[in-house]
Amino acid sequence: MWLVAQTIMAEFLDFFATTGFPLVTGQQVAMWGVVLVLFYLAIFKEFEPLLLVPIAFGALVANLPTLGVLNAPVAHADGSFEPGGLYYYISLGIHWELFPPLIFLGVGALTDFGPLIANPRTLLLGGAAQLGIFATFMGATVLGFSPGEAASIGIIGGADGPTSIFTASKLAPHLLGPIAVAAYTYMSLVPLIQPPIMRLLTTPSERVIRMRSLRKVGKSERLIFALLVCVLCILLVPAASALIAMLMLGNILRESGVVERLAKSSQNEIINVITIFLGTSVGMTMSADRFLTPQTLKIILLGVVAFALSTAGGVLMAKLMNLVSKDPINPLIGAAGVSAVPMAARVAHTVGQRYDPHNYLLMHAMGPNVAGVIGTAVAAGYFLTQLGANAGP
Repeated sequence: MWLVAQTIMAEFLDFFATTGFPLVTGQQVAMWGVVLVLFYLAIFKEFEPLLLVPIAFGALVANLPTLGVLNAPVAHADGSFEPGGLYYYISLGIHWELFPPLIFLGVGALTDFGPLIANPRTLLLGGAAQLGIFATFMGATVLGFSPGEAASIGIIGGADGPTSIFTASKLAPHLLGPIAVAAYTYMSLVPLIQPPIMRLLTTPSERVIRMRSLRKVGKSERLIFALLVCVLCILLVPAASALIAMLMLGNILRESGVVERLAKSSQNEIINVITIFLGTSVGMTMSADRFLTPQTLKIILLGVVAFALSTAGGVLMAKLMNLVSKDPINPLIGAAGVSAVPMAARVAHTVGQRYDPHNYLLMHAMGPNVAGVIGTAVAAGYFLTQLGANAGP
């Protein structure tokens, strides 16, 4: 009987040694806790669930002893070849800079540039809202981050997840996971972060300013605008060509009115599929040895500073413009200059209605909101141009 028990135990131990259990580390278990937090925020609090759910799942898989998922291909001396894992190939969509521009195709197809065209001065608000990007860039370099790392962290202030990923994949790929998580988390926290800043920087009388109704913008204007912005931005910052070109292609599909099937595919099937692959690929970079570092905490803290400064920059620019303009701007819409479309515009509208229930700021806020998308892409292109060749850690 004792020999039978020993045999069974030996066989069990042999089997156990072939499983993944012995390979699990304490750090990986800690990352499972981080994954649960991300799932909780995404599913129960509905913080950017479209991205945080795939990111959380990817992070879970990255912290399990997997086979056929993350391993690189291997060429053996005898001439045989062992292919790489599933996400070795899928994640090339980030490394080869495919996923973020394709997301921008969908964003362009979903975006109405009419409010910006009708009130072009709101472009200044979108530009001013990039303050957080450049201020955080300088602050991060002081804290010891390399220029490439600092630029990637600063882009979080634009509240634009795809652009943050696009920039980090080029300038700081080792920080891709925490930067993406911070960017999408703060995008989802727009309704919590922005209102206190908006109230702090505005007076009661400024919050109830009513703006003139926007004129109707025709199809020709919309198409010409998309083409002009595409040409000018690519000439200005060629490094952002992929983002700008796909953004404007999506918008032209939308506004042309003759390719409805392509526009709807960009708005739905394409952006949905790419979102799954992008989110899980980002999550796969969040292995315990990369994510559980002091740098991650610094990135999260710098990200919220960047976002707060960007919000403040848009509001303060609106106040400055009111000093020289006879046609007043409600400063609340300046907060919509970040790229979180259309959430930031909705927050500006909601805060405004708390002080004047009959003041409709949503369409006015969409002007700086879509300008922020362009502004963040241009800021990313500037960093890529200036730092791309010398951005290592």
